[in-house]
Amino acid sequence: MNTRRFFLTALGSLTASLIFASCSQPATQESNNSTQTISQKEQKEIIKVGVTGVVSQDILKFVNNNLAAAEGLEIQVVTFNDWIQPNTALRDKVIDANFFQHRPFMNNAVKELKINLVALNTVYLNTLGLFSKNLKSVGEIPQNATVTIANDVINNDRGLRLLAANGLIKLKENAPQFVTRRDIAANPKNLRIKEVEGVQVVRAINDVDFIVSSAQTVALAGIEPNSMGQETAKDKKYALAFVTLQGRENEAKIQKLNKLLVDPKVKDFINQEYKGRLVPVF
Repeated sequence: MNTRRFFLTALGSLTASLIFASCSQPATQESNNSTQTISQKEQKEIIKVGVTGVVSQDILKFVNNNLAAAEGLEIQVVTFNDWIQPNTALRDKVIDANFFQHRPFMNNAVKELKINLVALNTVYLNTLGLFSKNLKSVGEIPQNATVTIANDVINNDRGLRLLAANGLIKLKENAPQFVTRRDIAANPKNLRIKEVEGVQVVRAINDVDFIVSSAQTVALAGIEPNSMGQETAKDKKYALAFVTLQGRENEAKIQKLNKLLVDPKVKDFINQEYKGRLVPVF
């Protein structure tokens, strides 16, 4: 839609310039300047970036509107409804890069999907917490409470570890790198843990006692983002990274956007826009 709008605008400008060109010399010069401007816009290099949520989309929009033009870039955002397609789209070269995953998730995707991916700059941490519409603290969580967490390997592990960190479950001492419900050694509140696809977690908040979700996702769902037990923002391994296909990481347009994503103006935008729900890590 943006491309179509651009060409309609460009065509209108060119037509107006040609009309004025028949009247006087200054108008001819104006026409030349207009045509030159159009030519410069046409020379922008397009980079297609896959996302799954509005946060990364908004950051990319900020970069596109405020920083990309100076580098001769135009960012086109491609949205996906799950956490698999952004990586398979990279494999199939439908997109040039994606901006939705942290390194542990990417490393697991490399194994599961057999795709060679490369994480470049990490940009922000989407902090995780325990959220409820009715409960105000961990102490209020009743016996047999139901909690919804993500079902993918990495975020399932992350969610279970957050439950353990808040004293709601205990994990086995010899637990593997990525824990599952089989690694729960004790469940004193007899929590009923429901696992769903990550993008569906926040939608379950009306049907369960609490969920494990990111503060920003909860806020976007119109829910007051006050967490009962938020993980530390210092764990940067879960920060979202700019990712591309191995072998493409040195392409000029990818390196340009990679650099722009850690521009100080992006940090200021994240801090002002999200007020601590997202934490810039650069």
